[in-house]
Amino acid sequence: MEIKTPETMAPALPWIPKLQRRRNYILFIEDITVSFDGFKALDNLTLYISEGELRCLIGPNGAGKTTMMDVITGHTRPDSGEVWFTEKINLLDKDEVAVAQAGICRKFQKPSVFEHLSVYHNLELALKGRKTVRDTFMARLSSEDSGFLDATLALIGLKERARLLAGSLSHGQKQWLEIGMLLAQKPLILLLDEPVAGMTPQEIERTAQLLLTLEGGHTIILVEHDMAFVRSLARKVTVLHQGSVLAEGSMDEISRNPEVITAYLGGDLC
Repeated sequence: MEIKTPETMAPALPWIPKLQRRRNYILFIEDITVSFDGFKALDNLTLYISEGELRCLIGPNGAGKTTMMDVITGHTRPDSGEVWFTEKINLLDKDEVAVAQAGICRKFQKPSVFEHLSVYHNLELALKGRKTVRDTFMARLSSEDSGFLDATLALIGLKERARLLAGSLSHGQKQWLEIGMLLAQKPLILLLDEPVAGMTPQEIERTAQLLLTLEGGHTIILVEHDMAFVRSLARKVTVLHQGSVLAEGSMDEISRNPEVITAYLGGDLC
């Protein structure tokens, strides 16, 4: 699938990652170091994500997972290193708004929805180009936008609840709504931070199905502590430890890796 980029995007820069670039890479993170008062939250972190991939990131508390997402989204500036979105966009030159506009959207652990608005209006407000509630209610939806919102409601399993207030939804349903709000911005990359925390087993299963449906059409980077959930996705797993990549592979490979087991202090990786 060809990566679609804004017409105003600058031409490719004369930058070549140290790992010979493959055509389907969409995100390059190289030699990123971030220090806070002498503590290295990230220590020469290098990571490559392919277009359309569903990548799971795991690691003990303090491994650098959240800091890595902060760097990607422009919230934290690293001490050194490179972060590129395709080979054309230097993310370290962008602030948080510019990163989102470029096509990278982030979901935090706690759902953030407009509880006093309906499910449908939450999605409508999130549509790319609609920045205020006034824009949402004063501008008329095109048939294309209306069809897109209907399809998104069906995808996130909230079509029957479209007219309900978002505040009336369960925790899991609010998480799905926020994922839908990200999709309304038509991103190329989704960053999801522990999306199933606090969900029921049924909601967790439904979330796994949703992410697998999105795989391929979007690049998904998922930070998660629920190992059973990660295993259910059965995709490539990256383990972070002390700010660097400790191991990569399938969940089965990761579970048998002695260094990973040691890093988790004997914790359950099953």
